[in-house]
Amino acid sequence: MKKIFHGAGEKEVSRAIINEFSRELSSAVESDCIIVGAGPSGLLAAKLLSDNGFKIVLIEKNNYLGGGFWSGGYFMNQATFRHPSQKILERLKIKYKKAKNGLYIVSAPYACSKLISACCESGVKILNLTAVEDIVLIKDRCQGVVINWAAVSYLPRPLATVDPLALEAEFVIDATGHEAFVVSRLVKRGILKIKGEAPMWIKASEDEVVSHTGLIYPGLGVCGMSVAAYFGLPRMGPTFGSMLLSGEKIYKLVKKELQK
Repeated sequence: MKKIFHGAGEKEVSRAIINEFSRELSSAVESDCIIVGAGPSGLLAAKLLSDNGFKIVLIEKNNYLGGGFWSGGYFMNQATFRHPSQKILERLKIKYKKAKNGLYIVSAPYACSKLISACCESGVKILNLTAVEDIVLIKDRCQGVVINWAAVSYLPRPLATVDPLALEAEFVIDATGHEAFVVSRLVKRGILKIKGEAPMWIKASEDEVVSHTGLIYPGLGVCGMSVAAYFGLPRMGPTFGSMLLSGEKIYKLVKKELQK
């Protein structure tokens, strides 16, 4: 049989993976900003901050990035965007169609993959299959997160006593979506209160989510559906314009803070 590939074998492959992952994980221990949740708002915020020279770590508990952006609505993989959010699609070179005046539609897998690619190409450090267990809280300021392998939470109790690691950062952004998990760590300690999402109301929800996106505690910001969960705002279902505009807004706010 004619050989096609180089002779690198099992041990070389294993060493390459172990060495590169160890280097990446070690580099992620300290950063300018940690973004928890790799849905559309988290991905865009990570890309924009990284484009501006900040060291960004993006954490996702699933093995895939993109959150609900992949699937559109009701397992029909088309995503809608209301004006003016299509302008961000244009900046990302994502082609879309006009559904009606002020409403645009795009293949969800296509748009999601383009956004993920743009985030990766900007230099964001990504830790998927990684769960945030807690936050690093020092002198009444959020200064990082506590992480573990996502699979640990599925282990039987006797096997799940795996100590986590901590990552430090100047800012943490909760982009975990409906559960607002990072915020919930402060709620658990009685520091913040979370209202939970209100019922769906597209016309009000997208404006409200973008309007309320911001810094809610020293070192901690919220974007995307975490905003709706924290402030008790309506959800908007399978339209994603506010996710992009919310990601853009939190980027601007964190950038301003990091530049002080």
